[in-house]
Amino acid sequence: MLINTDPKKIDNLLTRGVFEAIDLDHLRKKLSSGKKLRIKLGIDPTSSNLHVGRSIPILKLRDFQELGHQVVFIVGDFTGTIGDTSDKKSERPALSDDQVKINMKTYVEQVGKILDIDKTEVRYNSEWLSKLNYKEVCRQADLFSLAEFIARKNIKQRLKAESRISLRELMYPLMQGYDSVAVKADVELGGTDQRFNLLAGREIQSYYKQDPQDIMTNLLIDGLDGRKMSSSWGNVINFLDTPKDMFGKVMSMADQMIILYFEHCTRISIDKIKEYKSQIKDIEKYNPRDIKMELAYEITKIYWGDKKAEKGKQNFISVIQNKEIPENISEKKISTMNIVDALVKSKFAKSKSDARRLIRQGGISLNSKKITSIDEIVQKGNIIKKGKRFFVKAI
Repeated sequence: MLINTDPKKIDNLLTRGVFEAIDLDHLRKKLSSGKKLRIKLGIDPTSSNLHVGRSIPILKLRDFQELGHQVVFIVGDFTGTIGDTSDKKSERPALSDDQVKINMKTYVEQVGKILDIDKTEVRYNSEWLSKLNYKEVCRQADLFSLAEFIARKNIKQRLKAESRISLRELMYPLMQGYDSVAVKADVELGGTDQRFNLLAGREIQSYYKQDPQDIMTNLLIDGLDGRKMSSSWGNVINFLDTPKDMFGKVMSMADQMIILYFEHCTRISIDKIKEYKSQIKDIEKYNPRDIKMELAYEITKIYWGDKKAEKGKQNFISVIQNKEIPENISEKKISTMNIVDALVKSKFAKSKSDARRLIRQGGISLNSKKITSIDEIVQKGNIIKKGKRFFVKAI
C-alpha cells in the first residue's frame, strides 16, 4: 500500500484531537517523506471493556492506518499484572495473571470495531518483558533518576499526602519504554497522563541504538458524570454497549460536552463540527438536543454501523422522547414480590437500601406510574421502569 503524503491529511492527523506532539516538525517531515512508519499504542487489560475514552488514541491509530502506515496494537498482558498509576491518586493494585486473561479475552475484537485488524500488528508484551533479567532492568533503570519520577504531578500529590508509593510503580515506565524497543516504534500514542512513560520510550530506544520515537498525546475525556471517563467509576460508554444503550448514554451527557466528543470521538469533518458549534451558541434557533442526537448517531455508527445506529435512534425517540414501552424488554420472575426485592433481583439496585433510595428519589415507575411506597407489590405482567431507559417485565 502506498503511503499517502497529502499535506492536508497530514495536517489533520497532527492537529485533530492532539494535545502535544514531540517532535512535531520531525514527525511532519517523516510523514511527508513517504516512509512507512510503525505507530504504536498499548493498552493494559485492567477491565474487560474498552470505552470511548480509549477510542481517542485508537481512532488516531486508524488515521495513521488509513494513510498507509503500519499500526501496532499492544495488549499489555504483562504490564497489566504490574499496574500503571500514571493517572491515579493512589497505588493501583496488581492484577493476577488469570484476571488479565479474562479481561483481555475480547480486546482484539473490540479494537477491530475501529481498526482494520487484518492490517494491524497485534502484540502481547509478555512476549519480551517476561524474558528480561535483573541486569537488563537495572541498566534501563540507570537511565532515569528518582527525582525525575517524583517530579510527576500525581506522584507529588501522593508524596504530599504521605500515601504509599511502591518501588513496583517505578518500574512501569521502563516496561512501557521497552515495548517501543521491542516493536521498533517510530511513533507512540497515548493520553496526557502517559507523557512520562512515552518520553521514557525515547530514552530507552536511544540506549538500544534506535532512533527515538516521536510521541502524540491526547486529552483525557470526561465521562457521563463530568469526571474523567473510567471503568472503575462506571461513567463510561463501552464499545460493547448495545446500540440503544450507547445512543441513550450519549444523549444523557451534558450539552457542554457535545463539541469535545464530536472532535475526539468521531471522524465527522472539522468544518461540520464548526457548524455545530455555531448552532449550539444560537439557542433561539437550534436545540442542542438535536445536535446531540447527531453525535449519538455518529458514535453508535462507529461501533455498530448505520442500520443499528438508526435503531438506537428510533428506540430513543420512542422510549425516551415519546415515553413508549420498548419491544422485547427483559422478563424476570418477580411477580408477587415486594418492589424493593424486585429491584434487587432485577439488578436495578445493588442492595435493598439502594432500592429504597431510588424509590425515594422518584426514579422508579410501575406501569408508567411513579412509585412512592416501598411496600408496593409487583404483580404478574407489571412493567418496572428505572430512570428513562431501563425496563423489566414481571412474570
